[in-house]
Amino acid sequence: MKRLIFALLLVVMPLGPSLAVQPDEVLNDPVLEERARELSKGLRCLVCRNESIDESNATLARDLRLLVRERLVAGDSDDEVIDYVVDRYGEYVLLQPRASGSTWALWAAGPIMLLLAMGIALMYLRRRQSAPEPADGAGLSDKEKARLDDILKK
Repeated sequence: MKRLIFALLLVVMPLGPSLAVQPDEVLNDPVLEERARELSKGLRCLVCRNESIDESNATLARDLRLLVRERLVAGDSDDEVIDYVVDRYGEYVLLQPRASGSTWALWAAGPIMLLLAMGIALMYLRRRQSAPEPADGAGLSDKEKARLDDILKK
């Protein structure tokens, strides 16, 4: 029974994104429809957050899909469609934000933090290597050494 459910999930799961686009949204021209689908994959659903409008069933995602198709039918290029949507909804609508202006800090933060962490790790390892090795039982009084030996024998 578990295998049957798993097999059904494997068949049904890939259909999720394709079921989001309603039949009345699909353009008659297959080339324009393919362009619309590609553009929709890069636009964020503002309701679902990290889901593209191509995958989302939200009403706003449907409106955005229709807007993209409307602009394509009007003769806009892919870049013009994206610019129109960004002008209307802001940079947040892009799943892959552009590396410009204020987003440079966000794009650079990851690599900078990685380099910083690697530098700190390297300094730690070098200091650890150059530190003198502690002598066995160093710093213990004779009484403490006897007590430790007593504990270890038990």
